[in-house]
Amino acid sequence: MTAQEAQKRIAYLTEKINYFNQKYYDEHISEISDYEFDMLLAELIRLENEFPQFRAEDSPTQRIGGTITKEFPTIKHQYPMLSLANTYTEAEVKDFDERIKRFLNTSQAIEYVCELKFDGVSISLIYEKGVFKQAITRGDGVQGDDVTPNIKTIRTLPLKVKANDIPERFEVRGEIFISKEQFEKLNQEREDIGETLFANPRNTASGTIKLQDSAEVARRGLDAYLYFVLGENLPFQTHYEALQALENWGFQVSKTYKLCRNIDEVLEYLHEWEHKRHNLPVETDGVVVKVNSFALQNELGTTAKSPRWAIAYKYKAETASTTLKSITYQVGRTGAITPVAELTPVQLAGTIVKRASLHNANEIERLGLRIGDMVFVEKGGEIIPKVTGIDLSKRPADSMPLQYITHCPECGTALIRKEGEAVHYCPNEKGCPPQIKGKIEHFVQRKAMDISSLGEKIIEQLYQAGLIHNIADLYDLRIEELLPLERMGEKLATKILNNIEESKKVPFERVLFALGIRFVGATVAQKLAEYFGNLEKLQNATLVELLQVPEIGEKIAKSVLAYFQDADNLQIIERLQKAGLQFEMKNALKELKSEKLNGLNFVISGVFEQFSREGLKDEIEKNGGKVLSGISSKVNFLVAGNEAGPSKLEKAQKLGVKVISEQEFLELLKQ
Repeated sequence: MTAQEAQKRIAYLTEKINYFNQKYYDEHISEISDYEFDMLLAELIRLENEFPQFRAEDSPTQRIGGTITKEFPTIKHQYPMLSLANTYTEAEVKDFDERIKRFLNTSQAIEYVCELKFDGVSISLIYEKGVFKQAITRGDGVQGDDVTPNIKTIRTLPLKVKANDIPERFEVRGEIFISKEQFEKLNQEREDIGETLFANPRNTASGTIKLQDSAEVARRGLDAYLYFVLGENLPFQTHYEALQALENWGFQVSKTYKLCRNIDEVLEYLHEWEHKRHNLPVETDGVVVKVNSFALQNELGTTAKSPRWAIAYKYKAETASTTLKSITYQVGRTGAITPVAELTPVQLAGTIVKRASLHNANEIERLGLRIGDMVFVEKGGEIIPKVTGIDLSKRPADSMPLQYITHCPECGTALIRKEGEAVHYCPNEKGCPPQIKGKIEHFVQRKAMDISSLGEKIIEQLYQAGLIHNIADLYDLRIEELLPLERMGEKLATKILNNIEESKKVPFERVLFALGIRFVGATVAQKLAEYFGNLEKLQNATLVELLQVPEIGEKIAKSVLAYFQDADNLQIIERLQKAGLQFEMKNALKELKSEKLNGLNFVISGVFEQFSREGLKDEIEKNGGKVLSGISSKVNFLVAGNEAGPSKLEKAQKLGVKVISEQEFLELLKQ
């Protein structure tokens, strides 16, 4: 390809991919399949690497990351990023209003704008001539870190503002966050690959912004709400007008803001959102109240730490106090050790809490925990409740400082702690019982090989009886070996063997996920399977070739290489191949029965009579539809069976997503 041809093709691909991105993220429309989109993006990456002089400033390749940042330069803010003063009572909000009136020497009602305070990380974005140039963290308020490559991965942020009324240079401030749905997805992926779960969306977003590999940042799916504009000669006089301008310029602004004519309307807003905010897709912890007029904001000015014209009202978090009885240590599939606080049962946020997350040794040391302590437990954006503090006044006189375990509680192997990680690991992956059983449980799960009759208890029985030591042993099981097991009748034994035999039909991408390669979740397995087509090509891939796969960073690539360099893993794969598992993508997957469901997105929930969940998913895809993991405005139908998730049904109703039964789905296919 000549340079001229490359320039033309790069321009075409840039425009086309930006168009598809806008359709998907702004209008929730998928005009092409994920695979087709990935192929266009891969071609653009290849051409830009070959002809970097033709890379556009708004190239969509900046969204996927790939920049390795050894350190983040410190940048001084043109306008200081001050903190907001906090208040926790309505009386203090009224006092805020009175202070402003006294300062301005007026008895007239002050106009305010109320916005929900999202639990994320503050960011400042610099635009010049409409082009996104720089992203700076809050830091100490005077200077922050330049995290531009990482922030460019946020797909809802415009890399280029195309409006006519924008200033030559302006600064937009907002909150970087991870949505509840994306957070659950990330933790599901981490659970799938045996990683320690993230604690909450806010901390995850904060840590993600400072990652050195922007490809990993892109994979985590950060998002942003923008709420403030700074610059010279701005074309508006009030904060409310500025928010509307941000929306018109293509920035994502939360629709929850409201113009309030007086302090009474502010209080109404606080009451309205106290419980309603829990239904939003993002974690919130309060409301920001701002004087609307820019002229009044300038007149009010700032203190050394905070603007006088704004205040943050914090909703009270639900907490409870109870006794720490003991700490147990769980061993995960990858050997990660997770400490858990065992508590005297206590009522919290409508549920009885008996256990709480302690995350790692650093957290235990930070809290200064001792057995017998009266601890405070909070339920916020956590997967399980967390211990937030200690009532030292009630500490038993004979309590002793805690010593974190040094050896695996299951196999006795000395624990290791990898550089840069907070978690301790048991390195005995081939001899530690929870790790061995964990890998088998991962292998048989629904999203992997779907051997539904093999639950945790039966796997435990098989392991204790010496019948299985790895995933390949499952395919050697015989009925005469199963029948002597406790509570194992011929019917159940036959079902287990039939399920194992049926699993040989599971497609390659799910087999690849089932292998349990570290960092290779279901989505990554799909990408690798589609890119390489079969196991042999993947097994022989170099680091450079692996890094060419969309969304595959160095950490994942090195993990894949390490897996295929292990002699025991290769032996297991050889046995699985002889057993007849699928290690090649089938073209038949792309052959459709019909196009009746083209352009329609479905979510599946519950138990069905005529289909297994995977069977229903296959039926939808074979008729041109797409199955999504969670309810959003992109979904057309929720197919609800028996015991459908109440949260999915409630969310579908709120978003106007049509809920249909299994029978109604079959009728849809007949149309």
